[in-house]
Amino acid sequence: MSKILKVKARQVFDSRGNPTIEAEVFVKNNSASSICPSGASTGTYEAFEKRDKNNKRFLGKSVLGAVNLVNTKISKKLKGQNVHNQERIDTLMINLDGTRQKSKFGANVILAVSMAVKKLSAKVKKIPLYKSFLVKNNFQLPYPLMNVINGGVHANNGLRIQEFMIRPDRAKSFSEAMRICFVVIKNLNKLIKNKGLSTSVGDEGGFAPMISNNNQALDLIVSAIRKSGFVNGKDVSICLDVAANELYKKNKYSIHSKKYVSTDKSIQYYKKMINKYKIKSIEDPFAENDWKSWNKLMKLVKKVQIVGDDLYVTSLERLKKGFLNMSSNAILIKLNQIGTVSETIDVIKFAQIIGFKTIISHRSGDSEDTFIADFAVGTNSNQIKTGSLTRSERVAKYNQLIRIEEELGKRARMNKIH
Repeated sequence: MSKILKVKARQVFDSRGNPTIEAEVFVKNNSASSICPSGASTGTYEAFEKRDKNNKRFLGKSVLGAVNLVNTKISKKLKGQNVHNQERIDTLMINLDGTRQKSKFGANVILAVSMAVKKLSAKVKKIPLYKSFLVKNNFQLPYPLMNVINGGVHANNGLRIQEFMIRPDRAKSFSEAMRICFVVIKNLNKLIKNKGLSTSVGDEGGFAPMISNNNQALDLIVSAIRKSGFVNGKDVSICLDVAANELYKKNKYSIHSKKYVSTDKSIQYYKKMINKYKIKSIEDPFAENDWKSWNKLMKLVKKVQIVGDDLYVTSLERLKKGFLNMSSNAILIKLNQIGTVSETIDVIKFAQIIGFKTIISHRSGDSEDTFIADFAVGTNSNQIKTGSLTRSERVAKYNQLIRIEEELGKRARMNKIH
């Protein structure tokens, strides 16, 4: 048995330049570490993120208190535990916190340790991380949902919709999926430049041109797909993250423009977009508590992936409610929304049992940690959402998936999205 000797944490920085926590777990002659990401667009029901709000030296953003919790209370609690017993370790930390949303210790504190434990267990066993999850033993590569244009809180350009993404639906391998996305992005870059617009990027690596009209962004993407020699809606599909929580006020939405309109008018707008631009996936089309509108949209649109992010916040309880309500047919999975590896796997297992597509996601404040790349393969998830082909914290995940595909060799195959 490989017993944990100690757990150590440190304050490091994420891709937005904000402090975050890195935890390192030690056994005899070995250790592993992991960095917790942080979101900008967050759901009300997400687990709590612990920061030192009164620390003026870091403008209230530091995590030094969180670091201290790991170095003292968590390290003491986990000392002597079997590093291979992930569920027990996660349960010990959950019980030590003792709150519904991990508000005492913080999900960022607990998750950094949880991921480090999983990495160390695989390292001690001398197996690749993706093979340590064993949700299913038929490893498949996820399709990338690649961010190409940023809007919403991830950019400062006035676009209402937060993320415009592409998905290479006919790619036969992950390497080919990356090639297709690469070509479309390079052509999109040229088209944006030709319009005299900036090709600077947002938090997740997608372009953030100064346009404020959703249709303008969609027209650019369709043109880039065609210019690359692909058919929109067949070879490459457009996918959206609306992040409607940010666009909701008094039972109305401002998805198309700054004007707030009714749910029914918003649904009509979605239907027009789906038909005109062959949209294949819409994430968070409505607010997190607007269950009726989710159900309405599901009944009216066919063959479109409707994804719950803020709606579910990787919570088994909320996912079960969404399933009974027929709110969506897919779930976005973010480890830090719930706070442990074990709880996240439980949500994925249930989602797959009920026939939901599972999409493993990064956060806008991410790092060089590639845990989610292995996690996507190890949990047999259909898709991965981890930004664009710029910003090294995003590219690191794609590069790890390329390595995994290479290691799997002839056994490597893409997951199913239809």
